[in-house]
Amino acid sequence: MNLKFAFSRPTETDEERSLLFQEYPTAGYAGLQLKPGQYAPYLQEPERFIEEWGSQPGITSALIAGGGLDGDGRSSLKSLFAFGERVGAERIIFCHGVSRKHVTDDDIRSYAGVLSELGKAAGQHGLALSLHHHFDQPVMYREDFDLFFGSLKEPTVGLTVDTAHLVKSGISDIAELITSFSPFIDNFHMKDFANGNWRVLGEGTIDFEPVFRAIGSMGYGGWISADEESGGDIRNGMRQCLDFLKKGLQLGNH
Repeated sequence: MNLKFAFSRPTETDEERSLLFQEYPTAGYAGLQLKPGQYAPYLQEPERFIEEWGSQPGITSALIAGGGLDGDGRSSLKSLFAFGERVGAERIIFCHGVSRKHVTDDDIRSYAGVLSELGKAAGQHGLALSLHHHFDQPVMYREDFDLFFGSLKEPTVGLTVDTAHLVKSGISDIAELITSFSPFIDNFHMKDFANGNWRVLGEGTIDFEPVFRAIGSMGYGGWISADEESGGDIRNGMRQCLDFLKKGLQLGNH
């Protein structure tokens, strides 16, 4: 496998963002997966982003975006595709900001059709489009995955698997989902979870051993991002998460 490790973490200040942007290569990561607030100030000025950060390899391995799929939401995504192409992004990760409480099976089928078309539009900009399933968003329950990915018009939408959001959504058998949807998986967000809170990898209650085995069995060779949302120290989180991932994946391949 040719795995590539990325790091993703919210930042509250420009100073935190600069620390994240400057130190991920030293910490051993090949890239970042940027939260919306980290690239939003540059959306109208991609050249400024390139001037300030463009020399950093992998800094835009993915841009994470949230929103709806109405006219405004689709227009925003298409604008993000153009920005992503300009700054050298590889992937747009979409979190569908609609509450699962109000979503029907027909809605999920409809969303699959809309995202299929948006995936084609992303491809025209040299980008992949990946759906990030999410607690209290349309693809949340185990049956939602079957319905959504079974309704895609074309295989133009990938799947970003988030370990903690699966558990928070009531899906305990993460390995089964990875195995069942391996043809669609193009990205991983790895984070831990306990008592309703996101935790640094290794500090929660998720059993990652079967997860690592499932990743090894599928022969995955793409990005695996530590999605560190515990609110702890940036440097410590980088170090601890990468150590956890490398050890776990090494064991999962034996």
